[in-house]
Amino acid sequence: MTDIATIDKWITDAEGENLEFKSARTRYGLDELTEYCVALANEGGGKIILGVTDRRPRCVVGSQAFPHPEETRSQLNQRLHLGITFDVVQHPGGRVLVFHIPSRPVGIPIQFRGKYLVRQDESLVGMSGERLREIYAEAGHDFSADVCPGLTLSDLSTEAIEDFRARWKKKSNNSSIDTLTVEQLLYDIEVGSDEGLTYAALILFGTRQAVRKFRGQAEIVFEYRSTNAAGPAQQREEFCEGFFLYYDRLWELINLRNDKQHYEDGPFVLEVRTFQERAVREAILNAVSHRSYQLGSNVFIRQFPERLEIDSPGGFAPEINPENILVRQSPRNRRIAEVFAKCGLVERAGQGVDLMYQLAIRDSKRTPDYSRSDDYTVSVVMAGQVLNRSFVRFILQCDLDDLESLSTEQWLALEAFSHEQPFHGCSQESLNRLLELKMVERVSSDRYILPRQYYSFLGREAAYERMREREAKKESLEAFLDDFRIDGVAISQIEEILPNDDRATVRAMLNELVGEERAHTTGDRRWTRYFPGPEEG
Repeated sequence: MTDIATIDKWITDAEGENLEFKSARTRYGLDELTEYCVALANEGGGKIILGVTDRRPRCVVGSQAFPHPEETRSQLNQRLHLGITFDVVQHPGGRVLVFHIPSRPVGIPIQFRGKYLVRQDESLVGMSGERLREIYAEAGHDFSADVCPGLTLSDLSTEAIEDFRARWKKKSNNSSIDTLTVEQLLYDIEVGSDEGLTYAALILFGTRQAVRKFRGQAEIVFEYRSTNAAGPAQQREEFCEGFFLYYDRLWELINLRNDKQHYEDGPFVLEVRTFQERAVREAILNAVSHRSYQLGSNVFIRQFPERLEIDSPGGFAPEINPENILVRQSPRNRRIAEVFAKCGLVERAGQGVDLMYQLAIRDSKRTPDYSRSDDYTVSVVMAGQVLNRSFVRFILQCDLDDLESLSTEQWLALEAFSHEQPFHGCSQESLNRLLELKMVERVSSDRYILPRQYYSFLGREAAYERMREREAKKESLEAFLDDFRIDGVAISQIEEILPNDDRATVRAMLNELVGEERAHTTGDRRWTRYFPGPEEG
């Protein structure tokens, strides 16, 4: 437990524990707090202390930020899964809120929204590639970076290497890649060195004969099954060669029976594919870069009319499970993952599962299901059936750039709100952004729904009006207050804009606005005056 004496010691100590001080007199953003938690965790852990000035000589100024710290702690741990705790200290100088940040797990850099952060002077910056490599090295062995004894250039497919070269050139927009010899290219992407060629070179570029000779289990088996019945598959193909020789072929096979789901949108007939190409490709890339090549089993891709199952040998890394797979990443074969990133098959490390979730929600399909995974196999089921066509119509009406800017937590929130269910894994900053984009509307202090257009697609405009009635009145009050920023306004004047509601109801709605920091007051009882926005600190 942190006490007053501890706070005073931290304030005066010249050095010691890994501490970050923030005055945060009235408020502090959850996203900003999350980013500092990431940076401290990546630096071995530490404490974020709100209510104390950062510059020396430090002093306690008190903080009103995060009035419900237990809820904040829960949100932080949903995002980062670090076991963050907190203390509230009533110091003579004011309320001090201390968040205790544990160190990152061994070999696992912590990220938030794709950013691996550390502190630099007064700012947060992205972790260097060298530091990331050092952290990954802590976790132990990367099999794909090992030299494969006996593997030579003659065991590699020229076709596979040239396929990679073309992708790398397109991704980097660097025409000089064409001038590299095969040997230099392999050295540059670190799958070859003076010590020899690695297993990554074999798995990505090997001929069929070489893969079967050196690592026969590096195989992907595709099956199409029209029913769940046991017995032979209607189609089966086995791929035991370099990945760049069959990557596109796998999608071709899946797309052969990729049905279109049609629905009407006014005079138009729109369609959604049962399997989204980007999502399927991400799942395949994950299977290749995360599987264990030391186990004897293969990767299996089983396609059914309305679902796709991918089983990958090796199980999750110790710190990964189906519950935290969106927020933690630990590539088992980092050298392979780095090659994929170089040629643009993946946009950035750790994004794949995020993207799979986002694309599923966008098409109103069930999110990827990892519940069948165990200690020996990572199993993901990707559903293909569109569940809510009105939601798809609504998404298609949104601006494409706005959709591309959404985070996974915002997509999950949209999915929950489409079912009129609460979603507590989205920060207020993220919700405010959805409000700005007019993708959601507020119906109470902690409840949101999709806009009117979505309910018109559902044919439930009346339900929308009922849910929005009280919030619409509060928005009218909020707009009215905006004209009285300097002197404020008494309730007697305010109630004139809602003539059908009595004073007690109007006062209750005003109090809700104050509680939501959309209004504030001065004076007591009959002398109370209402002002727009939060009270300035």
